[in-house]
Amino acid sequence: MGRLASVSLFKDLTIDLAPFEARSNWRRFDPEEILVDFDDPSTDVYFLLSGDVRVLMRTASGKEVILDEMRAGELFGELAAIDGIKRSANVTALTRGEVCVMPAAVFHELIFSSPGVTDRLLRLLTARIRDLNARLVEQTVLDLRHRLYSELLRLSVPRHQGANGIGERVVTPPPFHHILANRIGCRREQVTREFSMMTQEGLIERTRGALVLKRPDILQTRVAEAMREDA
Repeated sequence: MGRLASVSLFKDLTIDLAPFEARSNWRRFDPEEILVDFDDPSTDVYFLLSGDVRVLMRTASGKEVILDEMRAGELFGELAAIDGIKRSANVTALTRGEVCVMPAAVFHELIFSSPGVTDRLLRLLTARIRDLNARLVEQTVLDLRHRLYSELLRLSVPRHQGANGIGERVVTPPPFHHILANRIGCRREQVTREFSMMTQEGLIERTRGALVLKRPDILQTRVAEAMREDA
């Protein structure tokens, strides 16, 4: 099956990955190591085998905005491999890990060698475009408070049903305030203030190793109402 069989792009597909793996490189990385940087002319594709990385964009004024955080099984760098344009993002390691670095020419052969892989890649790109479109709309029409609500919902996963019978959600590990600020385009102090208010309302609770969204239904309702008000 090959070491890349666990990557989401290839998982459960019947395809011989060995010939493509043999023409790729394997690289281990350490925390805070830069894997891809802004304006880098390289066109390799990176398959994340282990570890976590953070994807950053930079505005014309030099401000950095967090786009995403990726874990094992995901890939990045595919845009440069497809269109040959220099990198538009920075990817920095958050933990130790390993990547498979595949040259663009090999990546092209691989994605066209199997209709299943081609379909997966198209769906992946479509999902990322939809996510970016949603975040663009939020950045345009929502105020800071509702952007924070939306981002917390996006980062969270379902938890067990709470004591009040309402399904809770959890963000783990709990996000640093300055990281959330970089994700939604504001200052750390603003996030801290909003967290204090949400805690007082009983909307969130910080536990050891997690941020619990006690009433995600209220957060979802508030975001939806804010969207309707702008319309």
